[in-house]
Amino acid sequence: MTISLSDRVQRVSLSANAAAKQRTNDLKKAGVDILDLTTGEPDFDTPDHIKQAAYEAISRGETKYTPTPGIPALREAVQQKLQRENRLEYAVADIMIANGAKQVIFNAFAATLNDGDEVIVPVPYWPTFPDSVRFNGGTPVFVECHLEQAYKLTPEQLAASITPRTRWLVLNHPGNPSGAVYSTAELQALAAVLRGHPQVLVMLDDLYEYILFDGCEHQNLLNVAADFQARSLLVGGVSKTYAMTGWRIGFGAGPKALITAMTVVQSQISSGASSVSQAAALAAFNGGLDFVAPQVAAYQQRRDVITDILATIDGLELRVPQGGFFVFCRCAGLIGRYRPGGAKIESEADVLDYLLESGVSGVGGSAYGLSPYFRLSIATDNATVAEAGRRIASACAKLSPAQ
Repeated sequence: MTISLSDRVQRVSLSANAAAKQRTNDLKKAGVDILDLTTGEPDFDTPDHIKQAAYEAISRGETKYTPTPGIPALREAVQQKLQRENRLEYAVADIMIANGAKQVIFNAFAATLNDGDEVIVPVPYWPTFPDSVRFNGGTPVFVECHLEQAYKLTPEQLAASITPRTRWLVLNHPGNPSGAVYSTAELQALAAVLRGHPQVLVMLDDLYEYILFDGCEHQNLLNVAADFQARSLLVGGVSKTYAMTGWRIGFGAGPKALITAMTVVQSQISSGASSVSQAAALAAFNGGLDFVAPQVAAYQQRRDVITDILATIDGLELRVPQGGFFVFCRCAGLIGRYRPGGAKIESEADVLDYLLESGVSGVGGSAYGLSPYFRLSIATDNATVAEAGRRIASACAKLSPAQ
């Protein structure tokens, strides 16, 4: 029997990150020595006080259905976090809890997009952004932001991309996969363009807000352009800062009418998020951030180790990331060269296959809209990151010049 699939599901694809991770796992199970730099998942464990809060919630019998927009205590904790850490004022009614940041994003697009509405997505992007737009009938409008502009959207590019059908701009910083961080002046310049287009909403993905290097401090668009709070959705969660990827808790903060509509969407998709996970997230937001600095220092050390190696490799180009878990590297200079044995490297995919054969697994830049590039995760231990850099350098040194 042939199953007829919807046009909607055929507009999107399985996550390239997940596919690369599965391929790596399969090779490892087969006994192949592979260093896995595919996944943006902290190698640190969830802090003990957070896990303890989950145990206690279970012991108290907090295992029932939860309110669709989140338990009141957690929404209040998010409200206080935004006030305390981000200098932003929200009412509790302006905040909702979801099953991870992905669901917040999906809810927002489902609640606001009609067929053919446009969403500006700077490239490179996290793949969920365009696929969530497509699934909800919208059209992603891609704006390529290459290495030479530090992977950041310029005011001129933004102005040229807005049309009468533009509904959203997505702004993710620190960026995945680029590690790009916008300065105050850069955010103000984008805001100046957007003020001429009041119909455009702004989605602010701040998942990596605390994973910042070299003394950078996170500056939200709303901190430099307060008038945008009435037309922006702030997306956050516990997955990166608190090493809680599997707990699946994200939040959205925005105008009440938008949050209400997003809650309606969620009520028909999943209802409220896990009661136990919400208890853990409550402990996370109320428990302080003392553990963050040592973790960020570890990430920065790993970044320095691998970027110092990659920067010396002929054929590779990169910007040292200012935040996040990733190094995004252009590999155009390797295309046209020859592997040992004579096979020609003709594409980004060939580069990734060659690195995989050399014992390093990454994700191709085409998954993030920009090719020929690749992404390497530094969310793993120092020894693995250092050895991966050495393997990449050794593999590239064995390539013969293009003819």
